[in-house]
Amino acid sequence: MLNRKTPLKRSGFKPAVFGAVRATGKPRAKRMKSAGPKMTPIRKSAKGEECTLRFPCCTFDPSTTVWAHSNRLEDGKGMGIKARDEEGCYACHACHSWLDGGYAGQMPRSLVDTYFDLARTESQKILKRKGLMK
Repeated sequence: MLNRKTPLKRSGFKPAVFGAVRATGKPRAKRMKSAGPKMTPIRKSAKGEECTLRFPCCTFDPSTTVWAHSNRLEDGKGMGIKARDEEGCYACHACHSWLDGGYAGQMPRSLVDTYFDLARTESQKILKRKGLMK
């Protein structure tokens, strides 16, 4: 049987520690922070608009209105990817939360999709009027 007389040398691999100082004395690169979602003209246009979703939970408060993207694959939605901006509607905070899963068990998905389709059609008309969509 063979026995090792000296311990194995450590390899050069070390896990990255951002912001720490290397053995050479040079600081490591800082981790990049996400700048957040890009504010496109369509997303900006939601400020002050009326909610077009109008779910039963709607607050009808234009100060909380945002652009709600579609949750469907055919509209460009994917894992970690939002649908195209054109495939969305104006939604108050309450309706947007409801759309993103708050309705579970309270309303059939087909009815949620119907609400969204009507809201998208209305929102697209508004976008065309504003010159943000052809």
